[in-house]
Amino acid sequence: MKSRIAAALLLFSAFSLAQQTSDHNAGVVQRGDEVMGFSHDKTTHRFRLYKDGGSIEALANNPTDATSRDEIREHLQHIAGMFKSGDFNAPMLIHARTPPGVPTMNKLRDQIQYRVEETPNGARVRVSSENAKAVAAIHDFLRFQIQDHQTGDPTTISKE
Repeated sequence: MKSRIAAALLLFSAFSLAQQTSDHNAGVVQRGDEVMGFSHDKTTHRFRLYKDGGSIEALANNPTDATSRDEIREHLQHIAGMFKSGDFNAPMLIHARTPPGVPTMNKLRDQIQYRVEETPNGARVRVSSENAKAVAAIHDFLRFQIQDHQTGDPTTISKE
């Protein structure tokens, strides 16, 4: 009898956690579309980790979708400026919490560079630093983005 109750509680807990995860992911997409100004359905996000930091990339899925491409470029230009000044409100709004790494990135903001680069279908923000603590914080931030956006990107450091 106790094992059946335990099994039922375990099953209920697993279902409840799955539902919470699903609700959270739907919220990330909905809030992301609002905050970023472009559709998750029409774009692809990529997050990369490099030895000196990493990158945040967004691409229009359709190469002829100039509207999404331009919205991506505008948003990433805006985000780079916000992050450089220590304003991380956009990721906090999207994810409904402060992403890991943000407090340190804010504290060490004068030691982190944000460079926006246009790509054929969108843009990327190259985030880099020579400060080891800043690099570790950038990696924490990007790993969180990979997980919360469910991009499937590698969480290991790769060559650029």
